[in-house]
Amino acid sequence: MAKITRIKASDTSKKEDDEPTITRKKVVVKDKKLEKENRKELKKKEKSEKKKADGKKPFILFRPFVALFKYLRDSWKELRQVRWPNRKATWKMVIAVLLYTALFVVLISLLDIFFTWLFNLILGN
Repeated sequence: MAKITRIKASDTSKKEDDEPTITRKKVVVKDKKLEKENRKELKKKEKSEKKKADGKKPFILFRPFVALFKYLRDSWKELRQVRWPNRKATWKMVIAVLLYTALFVVLISLLDIFFTWLFNLILGN
């Protein structure tokens, strides 16, 4: 069986064993490198877009339209990031809202009837 040893930078002594040793090697995954490079490129693009956007100000009459366009563009980006529920989850939520609403309608109606009866009793109508 092979003997596993750790080699330190300060360890200069030679081994006397003739058995082969196994050392740990750093394994670099290409996917992680590509992912880091993609993130860096995205950050660079965002910075360049910000510089372009901040560089020139539009004519005063066009500023509301530019602001509206930016708002719509950013809203569209946010909507694309939303994770929409499927049909089954949507119906579950709809039923929950309807039950919750019905429960409070009944509760408020009972309170209204009770207080009407109580005030009529107190006022003697």
